[in-house]
Amino acid sequence: QVQVVESGGGLVQPGGSLRLSCAASGSIFSINAMGWYRQAPGKQRELVAAITSGGSTNYADSVKGRFTISRDNANNTVYLQMNSLKPEDTAVYYCRAEIRLRNGEPWYQYWGQGTQVTVSS
Repeated sequence: QVQVVESGGGLVQPGGSLRLSCAASGSIFSINAMGWYRQAPGKQRELVAAITSGGSTNYADSVKGRFTISRDNANNTVYLQMNSLKPEDTAVYYCRAEIRLRNGEPWYQYWGQGTQVTVSS
């Protein structure tokens, strides 16, 4: 079975930094796009950043210039470097990966269980 597991969340002061990691494991044939989403209390889940298999990236306007998404295809891992953190960044951050288990099969969405990021003084 496929597992997608996030790590790196925690409590940080405004202006601080965190680096989130997400590793996919299991019987994976290939991984297409990967991304980070977040959900704050009382709000819908939103896209934070995404990266294609070729390295093209997309960011939410609220995090441009502060967050950087990257991936290590050899290790099926995606990262989110978060700098200049603000209280508004407080949320549960979820990793999403588009994975196919066999060649020719459709892509399936796999989600991690989330990691809490709290930005507070």
